[in-house]
Amino acid sequence: MSSKRFVRDEKQCIIYTDDTICNSKRAVLHSDLFENMVELFVRELSHRNPSLLSEIGLDLAAKSGIRQLLNILRALDEHSMEQLISILPATDIFIEQVQRTALHEFVEQLYDYWRSRDRYMVFLAKPGPGNCRGQQPHRAFDDTLISLGHHIRSLYRNVCENITGGHPRIYRHVGAGCNVGLIAVSCQFELPPFYDTLLGEIPFVRQVWITPPMILSSSANACSGQFQRADKNPLHGLVLQRGEWLCYPAQVGATVIFIYFHQQAIGLGSSLANLFELASDTQITAGPDAVYLFGLPPQHMQQFGDSSALFFDDLKNDLLVAAIPLEDRFDSFACLQKMAFALHNIIMIGRGHMPFQGSLVTTRCENEKNSQTVLLIGSRGRKILEAMRSHGFGRAVTKMNIISGDTGSLKIHDDGSVAGYGTAIGAFLPLDTLQGGGGDALKQMDRAIIMNLHTPNGQVLLPINTIEEVLKEHGIDLLLFVSEFEEGDASHPPVETLNDSGQALRVFSAVHTCFPAFAGMQQYERINEELAGNIFQAALLSGCKIVQLRTGMSILEDESLARAVIELIESDT
Repeated sequence: MSSKRFVRDEKQCIIYTDDTICNSKRAVLHSDLFENMVELFVRELSHRNPSLLSEIGLDLAAKSGIRQLLNILRALDEHSMEQLISILPATDIFIEQVQRTALHEFVEQLYDYWRSRDRYMVFLAKPGPGNCRGQQPHRAFDDTLISLGHHIRSLYRNVCENITGGHPRIYRHVGAGCNVGLIAVSCQFELPPFYDTLLGEIPFVRQVWITPPMILSSSANACSGQFQRADKNPLHGLVLQRGEWLCYPAQVGATVIFIYFHQQAIGLGSSLANLFELASDTQITAGPDAVYLFGLPPQHMQQFGDSSALFFDDLKNDLLVAAIPLEDRFDSFACLQKMAFALHNIIMIGRGHMPFQGSLVTTRCENEKNSQTVLLIGSRGRKILEAMRSHGFGRAVTKMNIISGDTGSLKIHDDGSVAGYGTAIGAFLPLDTLQGGGGDALKQMDRAIIMNLHTPNGQVLLPINTIEEVLKEHGIDLLLFVSEFEEGDASHPPVETLNDSGQALRVFSAVHTCFPAFAGMQQYERINEELAGNIFQAALLSGCKIVQLRTGMSILEDESLARAVIELIESDT
């Protein structure tokens, strides 16, 4: 494999290639990548553990010594150390056990050095017939990446066994190849001239290959920076190193957002595959509803002040623009997704649909004839749904399907009924969600991307649904407001039916925002409240029940709330 470019830092290494990927152990051993990794590791050991290098007995401070080491490692794939000593005079130093033990330790540490980093393969495919279609067969790419991991693991085992002359009794089939493989292709699409000049040459991700469960770490768990609306386009005056960027064209609900990410954020960018479906070739050609750049140079963003996670409404070109700098405070998947959802919400408001923060679920009754669609608005909705699963569905409710766990939109049909649909195919959840059974989340763990497992508030990113199911419109039968900051009492029951759209709007305004941690969003919030008033009025007229759950911060546990929701569902079946 001839790597077009090899990028490495403390946490990751990225292989960019437009050539054939290694299809044999011999190809791996003679690849640029293998030589680079050995040289880099020798250089690191010269500072961290020079005694190990000296015990090997080769002059590894010189290029000739590294070449000797490379040739020895290559030969050890097929020959035992005894055979090697008999045919290569330079290897007679390994008659001594000290040198042989040191070489074995070097190989073990080299293997760990490679595996300790997040490893990414970016195949820069040549455009094939039709826009965005690469010439590389996608299944062949998958098979090749699987084979690459097998070849590297096999090489490690062969070399170690040929050095020691022994065989391990326990084999662990650990990941040894790349964690992620991306096929990236140059695409043609519709963008205004300014954006086309800046972004037109950046290749688009057209296939993602992941070996889950994948564990990533980032500088931040939460998104601590302030997001705000900008008065001028944050992309003006920007100069990009195009070879350092990729685009993930995301289907964010019913919108298409071109999410561009810098190579240092390739882990977060690749993780988008568990949250948003890739846009189709047709959608890419038609152009985006928004463009979003994650990982811009901090020096460019300094002109906008300290709160430099920005979005801009380019009214002239009918395009939303977002930009976040490459800084530790924004180095989290929470930041990456938050801006994408905000762009989606702005677009939905412009289309006359009401975005919501909450959980949308369909329930099936025991006779399999009656079903209901339930919407829980509020951040606690997901926990209530999980509690419903953990503690049973009740007498009548036998099945539940989560359409959207966190966000979605509502619209009014021509017949006056209200329908809801989702935004994301996945869910980004706290790891403690898995405690007590974990519901749907635990069933999908073999597809998980786990963020910051080493911290108390680690998170997991799981695919939950298909884009077809997410975008399917469901008529709302029961709408629940989860009021965390209002406690029930004798005058204000914990479960209260709302029969007036004005009353429903007041509760909605108290418990809901489409733009948490955003500044300068008053205009959009006001429009969304107007949409909400129309939605609630239409919902009541069409027979939808609207209910407020006063939970307070501790008055009702999730189990109690789950029972209350189940009783509401059963009362209407």
